[in-house]
Amino acid sequence: MKIGKNKVVELIYTLTVDGQIADQTTKERPLDFIFGIGSLLPKFEEYILDKEPGDSFEFVLSAAEGYGEHNPANILELPKNIFEVDGQIQEGLLTVGNLIPMMNNQGGIIPGKVLEVKEDVVVMDFNHQMAGKELHFVGEIVSVREATQEELTDGLHGEFKQQGGCSGCSGCGDGGSDCSCGGC
Repeated sequence: MKIGKNKVVELIYTLTVDGQIADQTTKERPLDFIFGIGSLLPKFEEYILDKEPGDSFEFVLSAAEGYGEHNPANILELPKNIFEVDGQIQEGLLTVGNLIPMMNNQGGIIPGKVLEVKEDVVVMDFNHQMAGKELHFVGEIVSVREATQEELTDGLHGEFKQQGGCSGCSGCGDGGSDCSCGGC
């Protein structure tokens, strides 16, 4: 069976960024997803469309095709007091390099990386960690099958059901969050 819309795909891959392995899956723990619902980068899906189990792939996504260019507008100074709980900031939380989940104005959670801690503000980078990077993928298609109606409704792993369905998909296009429902 060929990869196409609403097919469940299992694949293995190695992602190399700047000459270093950034991520990889194995045959024991492949990546599985429903093709065509927006859970992966559009260009990634374009490159594997119509492939079958056993087919290999290798391609490079530019920064624009991946997670976008690094955007200086996604670096923000936030008041230090927003990190307080009961008047205290958790020890070690505001450490340069830490990733802290933050809520955007649509209620979505996006990670922010602490760049600098000043007296009254914290400088955080909300660009995706792969923004501005070229992504080199090498892999193989493990299996392809039709998605069930339940998987299409609830998500392959129940992720839409847990979020109250796919209608609310907040956070798309906010400069760093991924949208798994594909409805945005």
